Amino acid sequence: MNTYRSGLRTYRPVSWRGLLRGALVLAITSMLTVALAAPALATPKGIFAIFAQCPVADPEVNICNYLPGTGGELTIGSRKVSFGTALTIQGGAIVNEETGNEVFVDAANGETLSKAPLPVSGLHGVTATLELVGTPSISRADMFFQEGVALSLPLRIHLQGRLLGSTCYIGSETSPVTVPLRTGPTDPPPPNASIEGSPGHLKFPIEDIIVELLENRLVENAFAEPGVSGCGGSLSFIVDPLLDARLGLPSAAGHNTMVFEDTFFEATAESVKNSE
Repeated sequence: MNTYRSGLRTYRPVSWRGLLRGALVLAITSMLTVALAAPALATPKGIFAIFAQCPVADPEVNICNYLPGTGGELTIGSRKVSFGTALTIQGGAIVNEETGNEVFVDAANGETLSKAPLPVSGLHGVTATLELVGTPSISRADMFFQEGVALSLPLRIHLQGRLLGSTCYIGSETSPVTVPLRTGPTDPPPPNASIEGSPGHLKFPIEDIIVELLENRLVENAFAEPGVSGCGGSLSFIVDPLLDARLGLPSAAGHNTMVFEDTFFEATAESVKNSE
């Protein structure tokens, strides 16, 4: 099982299947590794500029990830929020060389998930911003093999609009809306039916030392969403239930869906640090 980064990291036991999965990840990592003599620069250059926020200052980080969104949506109760190209996920990873397991590390500037206010369907003037309230977890093996959770996002959803105030949220730092995205099939309770993502198409231009997954599609539709809280400031005891009724919240597992479509870029931290 993947784990968040902490001072003491543990890794799951290795099975024969785990060894196979780990071997694939390590093979890609090994192909990415390049010995370059140029000194490290503060800002990556050229083709590596997309990894500008990879946390390469952490000596344990050996992989840089960049996932610019190309589409997708999130249901909030009975409403929808479309992503378009507004969302980007970025950061780094510490890959265990023995098992292939990895720990996600937040972006250097703290903007691991871009904060974009997105219109909520059916509610004029109301926007939703997805905010991370913890460090994501990532598994490239699960992403490639379409098994298990590829990318888990602990979120709160910030609702903004006239009369909502500045503290209107779905989920919180202590009780996040956790969305375990996957490229394989989901297994939701009814009424949702199973949907399937896609790891995309692998593009590996060796001369550029960057792995690229085109048309990567991460999905989940078995998570729950609580009701809103803190909306309307001192009048939240009135506004919260009214807004819940408009949004169809709280919404139990099997009634919500998130789809994140992106292009997945990856390079070694060494290559990024040594870019021209």
